[in-house]
Amino acid sequence: MNATILHESRGRIRLQLRQKQMTLAQADLLEAWIQGKSWCRQVTVHERTCCVILYYDGTRQAVLNEIRHFSWQEAERTTSLPAHSSRALNREFEEKLVAKVVCKAACTLFLPSPLRIARILWHMIPFVRRGLRCLLRRRIKVELLDALSISISACRRDFGTAGMVMFLLEVGELLEEWTRKKSVADLARCMSLNVDRVWLRTAQGEVLVPVSQIQPGDAVVVRAGGIVPVDGLVLEGEVTVNQASLTGESIPVPKRPGGAVYAGTVVEEGECVLEVKQASGQSRYDQIVHMIEQSEAESKAANLADKLVPYTFIGSLLSFVLTRNVARALSVLMVDFSCALKLAMPLAVLSAMREAGRAHITVKGGKFLEAVAAADTIVFDKTGTLTHACLRGGRVVSVGGIE
Repeated sequence: MNATILHESRGRIRLQLRQKQMTLAQADLLEAWIQGKSWCRQVTVHERTCCVILYYDGTRQAVLNEIRHFSWQEAERTTSLPAHSSRALNREFEEKLVAKVVCKAACTLFLPSPLRIARILWHMIPFVRRGLRCLLRRRIKVELLDALSISISACRRDFGTAGMVMFLLEVGELLEEWTRKKSVADLARCMSLNVDRVWLRTAQGEVLVPVSQIQPGDAVVVRAGGIVPVDGLVLEGEVTVNQASLTGESIPVPKRPGGAVYAGTVVEEGECVLEVKQASGQSRYDQIVHMIEQSEAESKAANLADKLVPYTFIGSLLSFVLTRNVARALSVLMVDFSCALKLAMPLAVLSAMREAGRAHITVKGGKFLEAVAAADTIVFDKTGTLTHACLRGGRVVSVGGIE
């Protein structure tokens, strides 16, 4: 790798690659390659500036020697890209946000007033349509609140306020979607199996291949301490498998030829050959991760936000009755807290699920967290969930006057 050292301190170094640009895939590949090294504590790759910020252990010379011999071809052959990367997601939403802000600024600065008003009126149509749909269905929801505040501003010929409200609503929706997808991607990455290569049995012997190349019918070798990469049946060997990640069973289950094993479980003892039944990305574990990705964690938040809308209308009406000022009544409609709830509650749920995953606790949806919050009694069906194999003293209680 041709790179220049821009800055370094004890255990930290910043490099800039001598190339004009770096693709997202290259940035992910370089970051994954460095993370796979024993001396790497933390690494960040900035694809826009072609910079690498690296925190390391060990000697500086050993780190630089390995980086000096890095090549893209060798990295592609020995390193697998992460299954869930947020780099492309961040780039997509950054470009959307910048485009929206630039478009708003350009229209405000350069468009003549008649064209700017026409653009605002055209832009109002989707908001008004959603509000009328709520009204026809006799539902008081956030969409009706947004449509009413925009329409009143336009009727008062305050097109600047109407345009700014629509701009802020769109930016808020964009940030909400961005943050939610980022949290879900981080959660999926935290729960992923992190198995990129498996031993495939062939006529020539065992071959180490990427897990993405495994197809149904292949024979895969799994040894003690290894994670089962795909769903399959035991062809040869007898093993004991820890299935706690899927079933919650505290005791490892013996598996003999013909027995089914699932991705995400761990072989604790023995060695076996598996016949693949489900390829990577189609296993039960992958289905759990996909279910979490598709879970509607924000549904309860949306319902709670909609319940606050009538109180906002009451506050706006009360403000108009007391002040006889339309602008003040309109400001109550605009300063609404329901959107903050719709953004904060899903993020809180997803963050809780991600933290639970880091503690090796699998939460299969936001509704289960809500159920735990409402519960006052928890019943456990097996002692292995709550007890440890090794006892320890809690405290010493003396009796009979003995210290």
